[in-house]
Amino acid sequence: MAFLGTVARRVTACRQHLSPLCRATTRCYSSQSTHTTEKSVPYEKTLKQEDGVSGPTKPLPKSADVVVIGGGSLGCQTLYHLCKMGMTNVILLERDRLTAGTTWHTAGLLWQLRPSDTEVELLAHTRNVISSELEEETGLETGWIQNGGLFIASNKQRLDEYKRLMSLGKAYGIESYVLSPAETKDLYPLMNVKDLYGTLYVPKDGTMDPAGTCTTLSRAATARGATVIENCPVTGVQVKVDDFGVKRVKAVETAHGTIQTPCVVNCAGVWATKLGKMAGVNVPLVAMHHAYVVTERIEGIQNMPNVRDHDASVYLRLQGDALSVGGYEQNPIFWDDVSDKFAFSLFDLDWDVFMQHIDGAVNRVPALEQTGIKSTVCGPESFTADHKPLMGEAPEVRGFFLGCGFNSAGMMLGGGCGKELAHWIIHGRPEKDMYGYDIRRFHHSLTGNNRWIRERSHESYAKNYSVVFPFDEPLASRNMRKDPFHQVLQEQGCVFQERHGWERPGWFNQDGPAQVLDYDYYGAYDVPKNTVNKYSQILGKEYTFDFPPHHDVIRDECLTCRNAVAVFDMSYFGKFYLTGPDAKKAADWLFTADVNKAPGSTVYTCMLNKRGGVESDLTVSRLEPSPAHIPLTPQSNGDAYYLAIGGGVAQHNWSHIQSALQDQGFHCTLIDHTEDMGMISIQGPKSRELLQEVLDSDLSNDAFPFSTHKIVNAAGHKVRAMRLSFVGEMGWELHIPKESCLPVYHSIMAAGAKYGICNAGYRAIDSLSIEKGYRHWHADLRPDDTPLEAGLAFTCKMKTSIPFLGRKALEAQKAEGLRRRIVCFTVDEKVPMFGLEAIFRNGVPVGHLRRSEFGFAIDKTIGYGYIRNPDGGVVSPDFVRSGEFTLERMGVIYKATAHLKSPFDPENKRLKGIYGSPQVHEARM
Repeated sequence: MAFLGTVARRVTACRQHLSPLCRATTRCYSSQSTHTTEKSVPYEKTLKQEDGVSGPTKPLPKSADVVVIGGGSLGCQTLYHLCKMGMTNVILLERDRLTAGTTWHTAGLLWQLRPSDTEVELLAHTRNVISSELEEETGLETGWIQNGGLFIASNKQRLDEYKRLMSLGKAYGIESYVLSPAETKDLYPLMNVKDLYGTLYVPKDGTMDPAGTCTTLSRAATARGATVIENCPVTGVQVKVDDFGVKRVKAVETAHGTIQTPCVVNCAGVWATKLGKMAGVNVPLVAMHHAYVVTERIEGIQNMPNVRDHDASVYLRLQGDALSVGGYEQNPIFWDDVSDKFAFSLFDLDWDVFMQHIDGAVNRVPALEQTGIKSTVCGPESFTADHKPLMGEAPEVRGFFLGCGFNSAGMMLGGGCGKELAHWIIHGRPEKDMYGYDIRRFHHSLTGNNRWIRERSHESYAKNYSVVFPFDEPLASRNMRKDPFHQVLQEQGCVFQERHGWERPGWFNQDGPAQVLDYDYYGAYDVPKNTVNKYSQILGKEYTFDFPPHHDVIRDECLTCRNAVAVFDMSYFGKFYLTGPDAKKAADWLFTADVNKAPGSTVYTCMLNKRGGVESDLTVSRLEPSPAHIPLTPQSNGDAYYLAIGGGVAQHNWSHIQSALQDQGFHCTLIDHTEDMGMISIQGPKSRELLQEVLDSDLSNDAFPFSTHKIVNAAGHKVRAMRLSFVGEMGWELHIPKESCLPVYHSIMAAGAKYGICNAGYRAIDSLSIEKGYRHWHADLRPDDTPLEAGLAFTCKMKTSIPFLGRKALEAQKAEGLRRRIVCFTVDEKVPMFGLEAIFRNGVPVGHLRRSEFGFAIDKTIGYGYIRNPDGGVVSPDFVRSGEFTLERMGVIYKATAHLKSPFDPENKRLKGIYGSPQVHEARM
């Protein structure tokens, strides 16, 4: 038997380089005395079959309403929730036995607090299902153990992160406590607390049993009419093309028969990519080895909480009177040749890779130094580009749903995600905001790109235990999509952000260019590490919960826009044309606002789902019928519309529009010209004077009013000019053919020099827009928010009789009264907030901030959040006005002022070019 400390010393002494990217199982030691050869999971029961049974466990039906493929946590949870929502003709196919592949060997941890409100809600549902609901329904125990969770902080930043989680938890009623090192020692006597800054204790965290959970879920589902068929591998997925040319699921093929079905749910874990290929669907995940070791008995460890020591990249999971020890390393092993025969098997543990976790574990619990290793557990797990699951309907094939890529969190997210996926299948959309998990969050050009999938998945895995700071950017697979301005902006010091594969301007560094370099895998796999990486160094300075060092630089960009003029490169925006015989009908149905104004009009509008939730906000410009002048004008003999959509959500918007058109049977064409045009926005009180020197059109209020557009000449090049603003100033957007972008940009910068023009990025837009009260989709405007709740009732054509998607839900909500409402809060103290801060009304938690920035013009922190009435009643304007509000940031309470209107230019005078008031705070030029 090996002790953990002994193994650590031996491996360190003989560590050697192994082959890049895929290690062999060869080690620098072979004696059995140095490590255990036992490979087994620490559970009393698994579902592995020992009797050699072959063939399906039940006869295959001829048809089903839904076929779930994969009998792990997600497959079983989805099946169970489909049945709970009333479906009975549903089938689960498992190629081996339930839990085979990944679920059977998972650690089964459940932590209630995460830096995401949606994830907190998903975890709460899982916990409810596993800890009480299933047992009440079936009388069977799932194996849930509530032993609590303890997060370790070895530095102030880590403890600040935990305090943010604690504050968010208060908005959800989750019990948690920040403990001192001494209090931590009292709770966990075996722990070394000498190097601790503090801990976060969550008493109602716990652990789950994979076999017990999945068995109970399947029995509950079958009791409601579902059919679970094991030992039945899927060999193919039939896809048909309907009369509109749309690909749809037709059937599932197995060696034992074919099941006709309109809906397939891919819950196949690391095998999900192969299953996707059967239907022509990209499933962007990679398989990796993921491991933990199980110790021998440890005296005094019983009833201790599970531990997550993020700074040591290790977790300690209570296993009766022992511990399971695992974590996330910088050099995980990729499993490139995924075997179809791998079911209840385990890999040999590569100690060279795993040893970093042993070192951290021994430091945290010194008793492990002399504790034996009972067994090793190294199995396959699937990982994704952003360490978030892949869910929802695939954009390639209607009726093909994903429920995979859970990054070793399939057990703890399974209940919440299974419920949302079931609702997605039955009703077309989930109940919660699942965009962060939706496969459509990735642009279609990326989901089949193996370099992007591999690099980003590696980085997300390696950084899984890193502090989640408000501002961070990936280093992997950058420069995938660049607009025509990229090089000239980089030369001027642009610090780029990555969104949807695009490089978009974040802010402008005063110390020269900071190029994004090729990914170096953080020096793993013998890849040479980038020794001089200015971009990475700049990102490192962002790793704070305080104002970043370049706070004043962003301030100058903002105030130059408020006082003079700034130019924003917004080329990553999605740019679509909607044309065809039914284009007007489609526009009426898709958009909440009446976009059928006179040609030349531009309208800000939303698109909704059936429940009235906002799937998008965008601008829609009505075009004149005209011959094609690509890319500025599409070929159209009738109604045509130009859609400009936030670039980070372009794929989501494209898929939403296409699905709505297909569901309604509209004869329309949606054309994507995103890559063919650049887009710059010139904003500020001097914008008109500047542009009047560059454009050949009269820019006066009468000739070019707000919310209108026209094709004009800019420095001899045709562009589409729109008088719009996303920052609350007078300004114009210029939509420019790709080849004309740089000449137009240079002309504007030359003409703007005398007006004090500056380049500005999206960090400035974030501040300027929140100051004006403009929404950001997927921050303070999401699919689980309605326009009425979000203060966007003005975008809805409710006074007309025109039907639109989601209208009925809005009418019902309006009649009932709002149970939640967005509110603006300002804080007089100069303190940074970033969202997730708890909101209290008269000392009672009523919500949390969704989004927060510092507003430089009003010189205050601004935050937006949705509040509810604790009594469940209507949240009226009087309810807001009559309350005293405070915000909790990292455990500290700040007095806040609530606003029902934007505190900056509430009368919209600046948009109209009315600048009679004194200038706001001066920028440092």
